[in-house]
Amino acid sequence: MNILLASGETLPFSKTGGLADVCFALGKEYAKEGNNVFIVSPLYKKVDRKKFKKVYEFNIYMQSRCFATEIYHTKREGCHFYFVKYDEFFNLDNFYGYFNDGERFAYFQNAVIELIKHLPVLMDVVHVHDWQSAMIPCLIKVREKDNPVLNKIKTVLTIHNPAFKGYFGQGSLNYFFNLPDWLYNDGKIRLDNQVSMLKAGIVYADKITTVSPTHREELLDPYSGFGLQYDLRLRENDFVGIVNGMDTKFFNPKYDESIYKKYTVRNYKSEKYANKEAFCREYHLDPSLPLFAIITRLSDQKGLDLLYVMTEFISYTGGNIALIGSGEKDAENHFMELKNRNSKHISIYLGYNEALAHKLYAACDFLLMPSKFEPCGLSQVIAQSYGALPIVRLTGGLKDTVNPYVIDQNTKLNDVNFTGFGFTNYSFIDAVKVCGEAMNVYSTQKKLLDKMIVNSMKLDHTWHTSCQKYLDLIKSMF
Repeated sequence: MNILLASGETLPFSKTGGLADVCFALGKEYAKEGNNVFIVSPLYKKVDRKKFKKVYEFNIYMQSRCFATEIYHTKREGCHFYFVKYDEFFNLDNFYGYFNDGERFAYFQNAVIELIKHLPVLMDVVHVHDWQSAMIPCLIKVREKDNPVLNKIKTVLTIHNPAFKGYFGQGSLNYFFNLPDWLYNDGKIRLDNQVSMLKAGIVYADKITTVSPTHREELLDPYSGFGLQYDLRLRENDFVGIVNGMDTKFFNPKYDESIYKKYTVRNYKSEKYANKEAFCREYHLDPSLPLFAIITRLSDQKGLDLLYVMTEFISYTGGNIALIGSGEKDAENHFMELKNRNSKHISIYLGYNEALAHKLYAACDFLLMPSKFEPCGLSQVIAQSYGALPIVRLTGGLKDTVNPYVIDQNTKLNDVNFTGFGFTNYSFIDAVKVCGEAMNVYSTQKKLLDKMIVNSMKLDHTWHTSCQKYLDLIKSMF
């Protein structure tokens, strides 16, 4: 089967978040299962272009403008990567956040459609991801409905982050895509009185997925559906939740070259503590205290106000905090101010450093992740694989991947299947309470703590299981 994935970013070339991880990891798994895989993404300024080869040149027309487009190709891990080069739109310092993002990614999607026409094989499936490529199913079914190369293609949309819907004005519909106004007037691609690329994908894709079963239920709920619930309910039978997998070679303490000492579930007690000692020595923390990690983008979605009270509580009641992240300036300032007040218990790294993040996963005892919403989440499953217990708000994929500790005096140790700590309500009291429970288990229930760590390290987070579910979904379309 020939499968094309279109995404605004993809490892190992470009990344701002989990979307890049998923696109590459799922593409590799599709390829391992014997499929021909084609991954298409913009050629950004930051992309390492070594060994790229220019393979196509063509023009993209958007009303009166003509965009001279170049396509570059390389191959990695069984996948063909194609990059759309147009420097005015993509040779920039950042991937997103520009006033003309709608036009930039409208162009990208038009270029994907033209690329499909040039490829040496016919595509069976086009798998699009988030708003940056979500208009493609509509283009295939409406604008290209008479094109024999395109009109037999099946499409899948995966919603990673429903907060971003790809809005632009009605007047741009014809300009960007040469699509008729009746699509807007009939409400098929209209949301909040604007054109929404994400809604277009929901309406026109053959199948829709999101990145965890719980997040699927949340998106169908009027209180947590981000305004998409009405359209998703109409497609409920075509809408599934599939938990993301994880790159178990890249995130594996057995093979990780970035950490201080490698370890497995068999020798984690001594070697994980050796990692903790080394990290604490390097960042001037006391290794005898529980170490709580925060490895995240500092944005409101991640539960910043809860993180503020959790870190305050932990750092003043016998715990250490190590943070790696950047984002909202107020959040960065808040954590730096806390460090200034309590420097013996706080380590702050503003920015993102992949090797340092691996060191912290290997060193920490707990990971704080009290998200307001979390479609799937990756940090919590990475932490589990390194023997660090996540402390999460039970929402979205966090609920699907963390089995939270519950106080039950009748539970025998051998029957314990907890893999972290959790709370449900978005509440300061509950957030602090669960931190206290974690610190109590760390201090007074060592056997229980060890059992939870072993449970976590033995979990199956491979992409193989998730990929099989995607392939089953794809097969159901034929």
